[in-house]
Amino acid sequence: MGSYILAHDLGTSGNKATLYDFNGNLCSSTLYEYPTYYPDTNWVEQDPEDWWKAVCISTKELIEKSGVNRNDIACITFSGQMMGCLPVDSEGRPLRKTIIWADQRGVKQADFMESVLGMEPVYGITGHRISASYSAAKILWIKDNEPEVYNRTYKILHAKDYIIFKLTGQFVTDYSDASGMNLFDIRRKVWSEDIIRATGIRKDILPAPHPSTDIAGGITCEAARETGLLEGTPVIIGGGDGCCAAVGAGVVEEGKTYNVVGSSSWIALATREPIFDKKMRTFNWVHLDPELYSPCGTMQTAGYSLNWLKNTLCGLEVREAKEKNVSPYKLIDDKVLASKPGANNLLFLPYLLGERSPRWNPDARGAFIGLKMTNTHEDIYRAVMEGVGFNLKVILDIFNEAVPVNEVIMIGGGAKGSVWLQILSDIWQRTLLLPQYLEEATSMGAAICGGVGIGAFQDFKVIHKFNTIKSEITPRAEHKEVYDKLYNTFNKAYEAMLPIYADLL
Repeated sequence: MGSYILAHDLGTSGNKATLYDFNGNLCSSTLYEYPTYYPDTNWVEQDPEDWWKAVCISTKELIEKSGVNRNDIACITFSGQMMGCLPVDSEGRPLRKTIIWADQRGVKQADFMESVLGMEPVYGITGHRISASYSAAKILWIKDNEPEVYNRTYKILHAKDYIIFKLTGQFVTDYSDASGMNLFDIRRKVWSEDIIRATGIRKDILPAPHPSTDIAGGITCEAARETGLLEGTPVIIGGGDGCCAAVGAGVVEEGKTYNVVGSSSWIALATREPIFDKKMRTFNWVHLDPELYSPCGTMQTAGYSLNWLKNTLCGLEVREAKEKNVSPYKLIDDKVLASKPGANNLLFLPYLLGERSPRWNPDARGAFIGLKMTNTHEDIYRAVMEGVGFNLKVILDIFNEAVPVNEVIMIGGGAKGSVWLQILSDIWQRTLLLPQYLEEATSMGAAICGGVGIGAFQDFKVIHKFNTIKSEITPRAEHKEVYDKLYNTFNKAYEAMLPIYADLL
């Protein structure tokens, strides 16, 4: 057996190929980007052949860059974007471009699902609300609008599943990706007969679901030629990107919690049973460890809100940063520190792209509330960071009712910002833990999955040796009162705005 694990992270913007050794060291990485297509309003697609090209090129580049011999690669494994829909024929040939997670064309089909099944029964079976975001509505859209494609479909695949087919010739998926389709019984870990029967979706087009650590097969001769890998190298199925991030963050035991601060943001934890919220505000994935679940809540615009602030209101800071050759976010942080916690009673509702969990309101819109003559631009900058923190606290409070949350592991690009992290800690009144690898957690989680799959690691707990906690941020109790008061007002402000949002579309 070789001593390196090759992990591919098939994201929305590109494929990141990484090479880890058995001691958890990140040896080398490379990124190959691919395009996204927007053929109509709310339609978002990608070409699966771009994924394959990205995997082939990035694999060869990684081997050359690292100097690692292909004979030393013990396995290949995957993290991938979730909730997609790629129909292929019996030879694995794509029948159309992939409808990816961001696509919302299936609203009519989601409404149909709700009419024949009901929202609560589907939530109870799948752990998710019915939504056009999930694969079932996308499959039904193809069935309704492209019957010739649907009738020729042999399997529906996700991004990583298509690449696994290209490498091994096998049609498979894993429990984590299956749990993002609105079709999977997450407790029994089988396709739901009730949902399949009611929707009329053919069960035979759904690939066999497996634990993430299963070996799909070995690399074929043709795939070896195209990728530069060794024929017969085992391919571990891996999982959806969110679930891989959970492992990479070290959330592999019951009750552990993490928060990804990226363009979007989510809070998730590891539990022995799904968490079913009475108001269906949060949802559930199956963890990479098939004995665990990953209850989750996600907001649309976390880092996006800060990016909007920079691009829209921070022209002075952007120009100054360019002159000083520093990040504009460093200057924004300096301004935030000039405003007291609570931003002089200014609130920001961070709904610039509508909202998923916890609001589930695509019509929601962003707003500054409480602006007055005494507010400064420093208050505005702080209010944006605090608004994201208040919105994430809604998710955190839901989970805290079921499983006490005392600490939150932070990962993602936004976790590099100490000012924002202190604000989050103060609003949540939780200690934040910062691991060594903040932006590599997803690929590292996939690599751990691969190592468990080939027996190199005993279990997922090996992550605690590989991505150790390096620092922590503790909440300041003196700011609890002001934030608790504003948090209550934040929620009332959202409710008060509900009659207005539809008028602003």
